[in-house]
Amino acid sequence: MAVDYTVIVLYLAGMLAMGWWGMRRAKSKSEFLVAGRRLGPGMYSGTMAAIVLGGASTIGGVGLGYQYGLSGAWMVFTIGLGLLALSIFFSARIARLKVYTVSEMLDLRYGGGRAGIISGVVMWAYTLMLAVTSTIAYATIFDVIFDMDRAVSIILGGAIVVAYSTLGGMWSITLTDMVQFVVKTIGVLLLLLPIAVVKAGGFSEMKAQLPTEYFDPLGIGGETIFTYVLIYTFGMLIGQDIWQRVFTARSDKVARYGGTVAGTYCLVYALAGAVIGTAAKVLYPDLEHADDAFATIVRDELPMGVRGLVLAAALAAVMSTSSGALIACATVANNDIWSRLRGAVSRGKDGGAHDEVRGNRVFILIMGIAVVCIAIALNNVVEALTVAYNLLVGGLLVPILGGLLWKRGTVYGALASVTVGGTGVLGLMAWYGILANEPVYYGLLLSLAAYVVVSLATRPTDAAVLAAWRERLAGRDAEAEPEPESVPTPG
Repeated sequence: MAVDYTVIVLYLAGMLAMGWWGMRRAKSKSEFLVAGRRLGPGMYSGTMAAIVLGGASTIGGVGLGYQYGLSGAWMVFTIGLGLLALSIFFSARIARLKVYTVSEMLDLRYGGGRAGIISGVVMWAYTLMLAVTSTIAYATIFDVIFDMDRAVSIILGGAIVVAYSTLGGMWSITLTDMVQFVVKTIGVLLLLLPIAVVKAGGFSEMKAQLPTEYFDPLGIGGETIFTYVLIYTFGMLIGQDIWQRVFTARSDKVARYGGTVAGTYCLVYALAGAVIGTAAKVLYPDLEHADDAFATIVRDELPMGVRGLVLAAALAAVMSTSSGALIACATVANNDIWSRLRGAVSRGKDGGAHDEVRGNRVFILIMGIAVVCIAIALNNVVEALTVAYNLLVGGLLVPILGGLLWKRGTVYGALASVTVGGTGVLGLMAWYGILANEPVYYGLLLSLAAYVVVSLATRPTDAAVLAAWRERLAGRDAEAEPEPESVPTPG
């Protein structure tokens, strides 16, 4: 295992080095929060794929393949579909807004700032839980690598992510995500996938050993697939962690085409995870927990050195999602909640002052410590993630997409939608159970009904607000943040 340990330690040291390098570049709010809005297609595609394909997509995706066969790909597949939809239909408009958060977009669209703080609280809760659930995954990986205590694993993995995120903000996260994307591609797609299939005897042997439903594309069930679409596909359209990456694109074309490449990559990754899980079912038919399939096949079937690289790929998957959720959580907490409470909202402008960078850096550190503490105390990861996504989709999907697609939507309709949808989802989870499908179904319908009824019953949005919104969408607003001049464009 010495070679494997060396690979892992070098990888972790490299992440910290990237954080230090990123700190030297992050001199303004724009640099720190959205990498100066200057990523080219190469880096944008890689980092976008890295953030959406986390521990749940890697370890969980293999686990679903172990449990259901090829249809276990649907969870990650719907993530890829959501990223494709975002990139093709919405990303260009989002990138042209030149904002930092989803709540700032709602303020621009509806006017008055009234929708921002409520949506900010909902988005903050979602990003916090996303960061927590990603951080908990360190325990599984470090247990396989070092046989380490759960709490110590979470502290070690969380501390590294908090360190490089705090140092350089989005620049550090972008650089580390690019490395993580390469490591995941090599470790999971190019090494683990073919080795797992060969060890299982090839596809013909896998078909001979397993029931036919393991090779049924819809074997996981139509209702489950529909729920995945509602939660993950629509969740990709509105999450702060995803939008903040869209804001890093240097142009709307980069956002559209780079995101399309990343979404396509996700579809391939989804199928790979399901095939690896199916192979693990042949090799280890009696595992107690399906999510143990990834760690087991890596530990028992891969040669020394390769094993270290694939475990580094699992770490990369977890770290990319964890760091993206952390900076999103801190950005929302500082810019959408704390700044509003202080009455110091800067609507999409970059003052460029060092104290703004320092303030966001402090919030990343505070949120990072909170995430690690909650991760140590929390046991049920699935329930926490379900609550987060149900709140996000039930509370924010309608007012966000409504603002982009329906000009008759009003601020009161948006407020009603967030309030009714969010409280409805919480009440329905208490009634049906956290893991039930009904809360997100009915919560979304309640949110839609409230948005349409209240919007039609109240005065239309002021014409001046809508005019300013259309100018901003077209990228013609004179008050929008200027593009950096004479700066190299990575990617």
